[in-house]
Amino acid sequence: MRGGGGVPTTVEERWRQFFRWGPYGLLGVASAIAAASANVFMDRTEQVAAGVLTAAVLLLHVVWDQRCRRVVAADGWGPEQPDGGPVLVPGAPGPASVGHFVLRTALAFALTWLNPFFAIYACVGYFDAVHLLPRRLAQAGLLVTAVTMAGSQSGGLPPASLTQWLAFGGLFALNACLAMGFSHLATKDAEKAAERAATIAELGRANSRLEQALAENATLQAQLLLQAREAGIADERRRLAAEIHDTIAQGLTGVITQLQAANATRDRERAEAHLRRAADLARQSLGEARRSVRNLSPAALEHDALPEALRKTVAEWAERTGIETRFTVTGAEEPLHDEVAATLLRIAQEALSNAARHSGAGRAGVTLSYMGDEITLDVRDDGRGFDPLARPERGGDGGGFGLDGMRARAERLAGSVAVETAPGEGTAISARVPLGAP
Repeated sequence: MRGGGGVPTTVEERWRQFFRWGPYGLLGVASAIAAASANVFMDRTEQVAAGVLTAAVLLLHVVWDQRCRRVVAADGWGPEQPDGGPVLVPGAPGPASVGHFVLRTALAFALTWLNPFFAIYACVGYFDAVHLLPRRLAQAGLLVTAVTMAGSQSGGLPPASLTQWLAFGGLFALNACLAMGFSHLATKDAEKAAERAATIAELGRANSRLEQALAENATLQAQLLLQAREAGIADERRRLAAEIHDTIAQGLTGVITQLQAANATRDRERAEAHLRRAADLARQSLGEARRSVRNLSPAALEHDALPEALRKTVAEWAERTGIETRFTVTGAEEPLHDEVAATLLRIAQEALSNAARHSGAGRAGVTLSYMGDEITLDVRDDGRGFDPLARPERGGDGGGFGLDGMRARAERLAGSVAVETAPGEGTAISARVPLGAP
């Protein structure tokens, strides 16, 4: 990673720059000091030899630098070493880098032999031995560099006296220990860096998987929302169909009954009364159908609470059908949500309509009970009853849509509808709805 203007911004990049240009700088400094002290440490022949060796070292680095450029152009910096972190020298370690290190160390040793100040250049071996040499040879490279450095620090090679030999030995031990210690620490740092890099890479992969999971979750959520919307539309269609069906079915039942009664009587006034009642029922049913489409509550609840609306509905139904009917309210009356009141009224109307069409009952009873946290509606008749298991499917001639519609209405409010009946034993329909609904 580079900042603006090609300035290195990472530690790895700075080390790469050092390994490329550092040897040139150290060689320049060492050559300058060696030249200044040439008359002290070298005779004329040694000065010529030092010049030749310095040129050879400079050529060696130029050739090595060209090779590194070709490697980077062809293969990049290469994969990271398993225990060494990022690659700082392109193409290393390998036979070429080993040869470069050995030849360079030998030249540095020879230059230091001629003039101890060339150790300034030889110290580069401390920095790149671990990167240029395989692990099994890196320590040997450090020890050879330590020999060169100790020779320089002890006064030059070869030692000329016992004291100088002793100084050389002590300085070699010191250099070797420091080089090995720092090399070990560098290796540990590299291992930690490699572990951090592996952890970061794993976190990156985990983030990728998380992003993929989030995208899949978003897609799934969108599908669920679409399905919920379609289910809501279908439920609303069923509710609206049930509302219109119940309203029209109840109205038409009453209209047919009144028309039959009008045709059956020879009394003109009674016939006209039946016809007026049929017309009123038709208008009432039409109005209820329109209110259902507009999602309004039944007209009976427009001005009355549920008990009074049920009382009027039962009375009207009894008058119209001629069936003796009793309406009862038990428990303490409580205010009801409009949806609860409308649902129970529709269920009562549908149950009474079914009784008029199918039961052949002589008596019926409707009971509205307030039972603490719920309210129940019971509609009973002493008619012929039926076998619930043999009940016709929805849409059949028997009008099975009504029972399913009653259950659907109650279930929308977390309630339920139970039917108790048997052939010849009448029918009892009981609806239960929580008072807190919806």
